[in-house]
Amino acid sequence: MLKNKLFNDTIDKILQLRFVVNYRRMWPYVKPFWFRALCSMLICIPIGSLDAVIALALKPYMDLVMVEKSIASPWYIPLGIVAFTSIQGGLKYLSSYLSTWVGGKITNGLKFDMFKKLLTLPTSFYDKRNSGDVVFQFNNQADIACAGLLDNLSVFTQRIFSSISLVGVLFYNSWQLALIAVAVLGCAFAPVAKLQKRIKSVMNKTVVADASIITAYNEVFAGNKTITSYNLSQHEAGKFSWILKNVFNLRIKMVQKTQWLSPMMHVIVSVGIAAAIGYGSHLIMTNRITSGNFVSFITALILLYTPVKNIGNNLNAVQFSFFSIERIFEILDSVPEIRNRENAKTLSREHSLIQFKDVCFEYVPNVPVLKNINLDIKKGETVALVGNSGGGKTTIVNLLPRFYDVKSGAILIDGIDIRDYTLESLRQNIAVVFQDNFLFSGTIRENILLGNEEATDVQIQKAVEMAYLDDFVATLKEGLNTQIGERGILLSGGQKQRVAIARAFLKNAPILILDEATSALDNKAEAIVQKAIDNLMQDKTVFVIAHRLSTVQNADKIVVINQGKIVETGNHNELMKIENGQYKALYEMQFKKQETAV
Repeated sequence: MLKNKLFNDTIDKILQLRFVVNYRRMWPYVKPFWFRALCSMLICIPIGSLDAVIALALKPYMDLVMVEKSIASPWYIPLGIVAFTSIQGGLKYLSSYLSTWVGGKITNGLKFDMFKKLLTLPTSFYDKRNSGDVVFQFNNQADIACAGLLDNLSVFTQRIFSSISLVGVLFYNSWQLALIAVAVLGCAFAPVAKLQKRIKSVMNKTVVADASIITAYNEVFAGNKTITSYNLSQHEAGKFSWILKNVFNLRIKMVQKTQWLSPMMHVIVSVGIAAAIGYGSHLIMTNRITSGNFVSFITALILLYTPVKNIGNNLNAVQFSFFSIERIFEILDSVPEIRNRENAKTLSREHSLIQFKDVCFEYVPNVPVLKNINLDIKKGETVALVGNSGGGKTTIVNLLPRFYDVKSGAILIDGIDIRDYTLESLRQNIAVVFQDNFLFSGTIRENILLGNEEATDVQIQKAVEMAYLDDFVATLKEGLNTQIGERGILLSGGQKQRVAIARAFLKNAPILILDEATSALDNKAEAIVQKAIDNLMQDKTVFVIAHRLSTVQNADKIVVINQGKIVETGNHNELMKIENGQYKALYEMQFKKQETAV
């Protein structure tokens, strides 16, 4: 046990890669393909071991032919070398194929689990990161982890057995020279121990820089119209140039911190070769070894030292691989802030009362957004949340489906905290129509079916009609099977909203949230979408966030939010009777604007 511990500590000290820990974490992904992975590694044994054949063959050739000249050139030695080299080449191809196959499968397994993890993360996670960070961490990290790990693991396996066989040749020819060679080899590996600490910080910065490149491309793709209309091409080019310069500087810094290793090893190795030649000449002169022994030894020594000299070139890839593995499992091991509690209940479709009790919330610590919100909503009521921008209206409705969790207080459905319901059942009973609804690449039908993937054609058609989408669909050659492009780019704002409303119709949830669903539309589009919304609101408990107060006059309850507090509650008529009331002031202000516009 003590020997094993000392051995493990030594390895960890030399490489600082925590190989054992990472291996254990990676094993579940390797296990389904362990046989092919094992074959790939086992094939590396003869690949490495065959390196000794050439060095070993030179001894009899030198002694018998070149020195004693006692026999003719043995024809079998050159042919044997060619044969062994051909076998080695075939095995290398087979090993490369198997490692690539296994690596691809492991990478896909990691990416799939990372993608599933991404789907469980709360909205707050996305608030704090840009798209480049997400793409790099959840996709590129898996590629780096597996590519660097498997490729270099194969190389190391080959070199380990190549080294073992070559060291055997060294001792076979001269144990005295072999001890010198092994001692120099140990000195060559000593500097590797300090390498990881030197490059850890640069690795972190490089990951951030690489992610920023992806973000830049995503922003140009999504914001191309803004860039064009504001003549921002030069601005974006300058920003991207700065990103590239930063990445370049980090790459140079990485070279400065790591590439000294290879030239230093060249020097150390040359010392070993020089010492072997010097002492070997003495051994030849004293007839303790033959010329064949010496040539065979030097050949084996050069074959042994050559990969050692270049170890710095692939050590970076190994370091990045293990660094990526650690980052991946940090993410996979993280516990989402918003998750199901133990023994969580299933929320049934029927409900009678939704309550906000002393709800407080903040996005940034000690910066309150909602302050002691108290609100009761009965089944079938329509509640409109109005007020100045930034008052907290959207935050209130975002708490209901648990996009975020309250800091204090509670939201109750039929007397039970929504945190005691399963996330799936809670969100299944809530439909949301946003101001800017996200449509996925694909067809109109596919986007509508996201509300209920098992919906029949009759149900789809009814949803299309209720969303006032049928006239538009009738003008399309492919109808509902029309491709709409990424994010629905081929549709107008009103058409996007109606597709989203049709999707909400199919979901048919008893609780509906309308987050300024018409505020971004022109009057004509708004009138059509409002009719669709009126259809959608039937027989549902509805939360409406409205900028235009004329659209919420008929709400059962209008709640005025200002600076995170409820300042007024009542229906339209009740609120208009409040002297110097905030709702009355907002309404009259909008009414005067409309009169002026007319």
